[in-house]
Amino acid sequence: MVNADLLTAPPPAETPLPGVALDLRHISHEYRLKGEPLPVLDDVSLTAVPGEFVALLGPSGCGKSTLLRLVAGLEPPTAGELLVDDAPVTGPDPSRVVVFQDPTLYPWRTVWRNAALGLEARGLLRQQKHRVDEALAVVGLDGFASAFPHQLSGGMAQRAALARALVNEPRLLILDEPLGKLDSLTRIAMQGELVRLWQAKGFTTLLVTHDVEEALLLATRVVVFSPRPARIRAEIKVDLPYPRHRDDPKLVELRRDVLGLLGVGDATQ
Repeated sequence: MVNADLLTAPPPAETPLPGVALDLRHISHEYRLKGEPLPVLDDVSLTAVPGEFVALLGPSGCGKSTLLRLVAGLEPPTAGELLVDDAPVTGPDPSRVVVFQDPTLYPWRTVWRNAALGLEARGLLRQQKHRVDEALAVVGLDGFASAFPHQLSGGMAQRAALARALVNEPRLLILDEPLGKLDSLTRIAMQGELVRLWQAKGFTTLLVTHDVEEALLLATRVVVFSPRPARIRAEIKVDLPYPRHRDDPKLVELRRDVLGLLGVGDATQ
């Protein structure tokens, strides 16, 4: 019998692609709302070493997803400096890939064609179409290449979104609540899948989640933010081996500490 409370993470079967080094220096950001400034991030400094898995936790609306957009290069920060491998982020790059809460698959394209979008947009599909097949195999969808999104379950659709990201061979995988809309059993399975992919591929990972337990199960470090405008309240190193168990006393203790930092105390999520 498979223990659903266990996240399996086999060792890498191939030489990992190195992840990036991430360096955020005094990042502040604001939006304009009816002509007035709306501060979202306030003097955020954060680093990640290549291959690290960092989870961001904080109250809803505090600015975590905004921070991901800045890292992805989708918009520039109002103030501060953002570096990837010591080079300033000036816009999007194929090496930095975002996976959102919604799979955002095109309904008129097959799973294979959805996964191929990045290569197609860059004019590389004809020469590197094998990467699409490889990515679908990695996420367990090689038997569904000709299926359409409406024929997939929620978990399978999210796997297709991951395959689309993996086709680009990301060095930084940016995850914005990618499991938030899945049912509990599918979410547990996908948590294990994310750990497996991260260990196998070696990319740096930045995850936004509202699930404290999920952050502690997946990440090597958890960063806790204050309410908006977000500042870093604490950074917690999760020094536990993989696979991790939900009932591990150390993890339970860390969960209690993080909930306290979030002002929830011992309340049940």
